[in-house]
Amino acid sequence: MPGYDLITILGPTASGKTTFAATLAHELEGEIISADSRQIYRGMDLGTGKDLQDYIVEGKTIPYHLIDMVEPGYKYNVFEFQRDFLAAYQDIKERKKYPILCGGTGMYLESILKGYRLLPVPENTALREKLADRSLSELTEILRSYKQLHNSTDVDTVKRAIRAIEIEEYYREHEREHRDFPQLNSLIVGIRIERELRREKISRRLRQRLEEGMVEEVRTLLAQGLTAADLIYYGLEYKYLTLYVTGALTYEEMVSQLEIAIHQFAKRQMTWFRGMEKRGFTIHWIDATLPMQEKIEKVLSYK
Repeated sequence: MPGYDLITILGPTASGKTTFAATLAHELEGEIISADSRQIYRGMDLGTGKDLQDYIVEGKTIPYHLIDMVEPGYKYNVFEFQRDFLAAYQDIKERKKYPILCGGTGMYLESILKGYRLLPVPENTALREKLADRSLSELTEILRSYKQLHNSTDVDTVKRAIRAIEIEEYYREHEREHRDFPQLNSLIVGIRIERELRREKISRRLRQRLEEGMVEEVRTLLAQGLTAADLIYYGLEYKYLTLYVTGALTYEEMVSQLEIAIHQFAKRQMTWFRGMEKRGFTIHWIDATLPMQEKIEKVLSYK
């Protein structure tokens, strides 16, 4: 794509963005850099929706980066993502391939597209103790009060909400630093999927992954030494499946509450993407239901 350093493909969960990105990469002799905050973990496969078969196009596996990078239990962050993105991006460019950034974690995407430096944020013990008794809804309201919101997309557990507040408080006192981070000119393409179709796909995919062994995946992770708190920290599937496995929820309660949580997550993703547009990013939206070749042609027509 002349004129662009990379292409960014974004969209809510179940929009088909990974399959589309892989097909586009096949067309452009490209490689994919994942922008998903949970697919970074090894062994967390069904719960994060890795769907590695989506990277196979016409019998060829499209190279991908920043998936299966660290062990479960580790608290990977956006500062590390920027570092690892740059390493992958430079490697792809040196080999004369085309980089395609693909994912649904808004803060990860925006941290690359804005090109500002995020500092590593230390723990604030006093703040954590102060917020320890607050509910998730109370913590979410505190997060909304910040002018520069760090992350609202993935915040669905108390620990993640407290961490997000901790980061915002740190940045109130410490300016984000500019560094030798390339100001990348990216074509940004969004996969738009109508709400009802999205809900239908989310529900169908959840049941499919449960049938494929998502509960067993959580049991395996716990058997390997992760604590319930470790898994609950990651939210969504790992939060509700762990509550079920440890006896806090019945199977029916787990499925019902998890389904609702994923729908809410997709809504938060779209809210973040609309916020990106308000913050000056141009997103070229493509209908998820268009035939694949028509979607590819649309992207190739952008100059």
